[in-house]
Amino acid sequence: MPLDQLRAYRPEVRRPADLDAFWADTIAAARTAGAGTAPALDVQDLTFPGFGGDPVRAWVSRPAGTADQDLPVVVEFLGYGGGRGLPGERVSWALAGFVHVVMDTRGQGSGWGSGGDTPDPHGSVPHVGGWMASGVDAPANHYYRRVFTDAVRLVEAVRTLPGVDVDRIALTGGSQGGGIKDVAFLCDWEHGTAVAVGGPYLELATHLSVHRDDVDRVWDTVAYFDGVHFAERISAPALFSVALMDDVVPPRTTFAAYNALGSADHEIAVYPYNGHEGGGFRHWERQVAFLRERL
Repeated sequence: MPLDQLRAYRPEVRRPADLDAFWADTIAAARTAGAGTAPALDVQDLTFPGFGGDPVRAWVSRPAGTADQDLPVVVEFLGYGGGRGLPGERVSWALAGFVHVVMDTRGQGSGWGSGGDTPDPHGSVPHVGGWMASGVDAPANHYYRRVFTDAVRLVEAVRTLPGVDVDRIALTGGSQGGGIKDVAFLCDWEHGTAVAVGGPYLELATHLSVHRDDVDRVWDTVAYFDGVHFAERISAPALFSVALMDDVVPPRTTFAAYNALGSADHEIAVYPYNGHEGGGFRHWERQVAFLRERL
């Protein structure tokens, strides 16, 4: 789609009637399950209770000699298939003066990078082989119910850590890790699956090519995890990015979330000649400037 049309793109995305209640119940249940399990910080190694109280791993890094200072925090979520990797592997945010917390994505970590340390102990119905169709039979079973809940619980755990400013916490990530930020995956799922020519959306297309009668059930299930709905509920400042030659996450799906934002302070960086790599390190520099102006 041309850029002027993308800026006005507002698709009709399926909205479950009980969307807010579903997530309120899910997060409340996770808090109850995690009660009594204190997040453990061992130097740079954090374990916190995620969905169902399951242990989830993260790395925490901060500038040396700042243990007695309450610093702003950047919490990072990773792209599809990656894990938290090795300690010290991601140092840019800490070198820029932030406490940096990077979450391991449960069940992932074997697609790229240096691996992950968090299994997903929950089973699912048979699926293609990735996570898009894992538990697609019902919202309560879907893989991303667990991952999104892990993300909420991590932010809550970060607020309890020593040496962090609880009033200055930002979230970042790309693709799956951004969800509604950089080259934003997991938004406008139906259109993404119909348009993408590579990447994880094709897992759903493959699933539906076999399970031909499951179309409505699949789209009704994944509607609970569509980033467009979450974008509507965001009031914090937001910096997005989109790459107009992205064939993994079609640009229209990123704009679907961006145009739905509830935040008054938001902007989007457009990279016309880039694919799913987006703005790369150049965009990270823009993120740092964006946060320093606001934090």
